[in-house]
Amino acid sequence: MKEQPMTSSVSLQPVEGPSAWRGDVLVDSPEWIYHLSDAELVELEEVGRRFVADDPDLRTVTAADYPIPACARLNEVSARQLDSGLGMLLVRGLRTAEYGDALAGAIFYVLGLHLGQPIGQNQHGDLVDHVIATSTKTMTDDGALPSRVRDRLPFHSDSSDVVGLLCLRGAKEGGASSIVSASTIYNEILRRRPELAHLLFEPFHWDWRRQDPDSPEMTFTSPVISYVDGVFSTYTGMAMIFSAQQYEGVPRLTDDQVEVLRLFDEITQEPGLALDMHFQPGDVQWLLNYTVMHSRTGFVDYPEPSRRRHLLRLWLRRDVGRPLVPKFGKHVVELGESKGPVHPGGRFHIADAVRVNEDWGN
Repeated sequence: MKEQPMTSSVSLQPVEGPSAWRGDVLVDSPEWIYHLSDAELVELEEVGRRFVADDPDLRTVTAADYPIPACARLNEVSARQLDSGLGMLLVRGLRTAEYGDALAGAIFYVLGLHLGQPIGQNQHGDLVDHVIATSTKTMTDDGALPSRVRDRLPFHSDSSDVVGLLCLRGAKEGGASSIVSASTIYNEILRRRPELAHLLFEPFHWDWRRQDPDSPEMTFTSPVISYVDGVFSTYTGMAMIFSAQQYEGVPRLTDDQVEVLRLFDEITQEPGLALDMHFQPGDVQWLLNYTVMHSRTGFVDYPEPSRRRHLLRLWLRRDVGRPLVPKFGKHVVELGESKGPVHPGGRFHIADAVRVNEDWGN
């Protein structure tokens, strides 16, 4: 996304448009679910099989290598919802139970290539990551990795333009994907505490070390909100702001800053604002991190390891010219890779990439 420093401003007017939605209103709308047609499904399965057979390097393969002309409408709807619509879309209809994980992952990766550029998600530079509970830790434990525990997660943004999830297998109980409109949260802050809203446009220190153990610095700075040329964007995950307070040299948060950050988080939990998506195997979810915050309800797994709740995750760079204030979000990351060392061991072929590293996050 593009930084445009000369036209940034503070907006104390409510955000309007389709990105400012409420879950209790949207839940009964068909607008956020796209059902694959027979022609789209046949094409994706054929392309996915060719992808598995070709076994391309995930770091260099492009959308042009695997065209999906029958999915032109799917790609158009996905792009429109992300860039100027709800900021999210659920794509339903893949028959992942019949595929095996490599074919399912290949189809997911091809869909991602047609929306953006996959970027690294961990110290190994893996382009496909896993959301699966391999750890017995809880989020209160040191070193707990959110993608590898069963707890409910706080609402947050990921370190990419777009985040995609493919459900391979669901949980025995719980595990709904909860999403909420950041625009709606901001509008509620304006309504309740307008005198605090301007603070969200000012830079905060974020805990970089807790996100990336090899980070060269302990923190980076970013505002929570960017407003440029009338375009409203957010970067959230208030726990990272509060945990950064433990580091020497980080300015102490003022009482007003603490209040507005806590208010932001509190509003996300209020009934009616969030939309819960109960994933079915084969569901693909796309979210624009600048307009939608995401979470997950706690869950219980099946006792058999092969039946555990298992999602594949993509982080995408989607450069469509969205204007942002300078140094917004996790700007210390270039294409999703830490400026610290990248360790060997990355998995850059689809058959390897869909296999879970059981030691990760333990």
